[in-house]
Amino acid sequence: MIGLIQRVTHASVSVDNAVCGEINQGIMLLLGIQRDDDQNHADRLLEKILNYRIFADSQGKMNLSLRDINGGLLIVSQFTLAADTKKGLRPSFTSAAAPDYAEALYNHFTAQAKSRHNDIQCGIFGADMQVSLCNDGPVTFSLQS
Repeated sequence: MIGLIQRVTHASVSVDNAVCGEINQGIMLLLGIQRDDDQNHADRLLEKILNYRIFADSQGKMNLSLRDINGGLLIVSQFTLAADTKKGLRPSFTSAAAPDYAEALYNHFTAQAKSRHNDIQCGIFGADMQVSLCNDGPVTFSLQS
């Protein structure tokens, strides 16, 4: 499971010109689900994201987590993160999870997120989404479970 996280001042996701998820300060997560991922991978990645220290403390050092600042988490499915780009000029998606399996794991991830943190917003799995954000820093990390 791959999580591309960006520290944001605000972020939103829209489908058919209607906002379906929006946060202020927090983390914008692009979530890629691979064939071999399972609920244990999802749970480990979620805990890492909620506790990853990427927000500034009073000295300006990255010592605070999303939980510490009580920030928002915007979760957007992104199967292209599972792309193999090592060869050629066209990505291969052979390592990406099958859509039905990926959707079930995405739903597990979002349900667990909502049970563990109070400000969770989501995109719509498999939809054509438009994502808008202001990356704060910029600060971006790629996490894997």
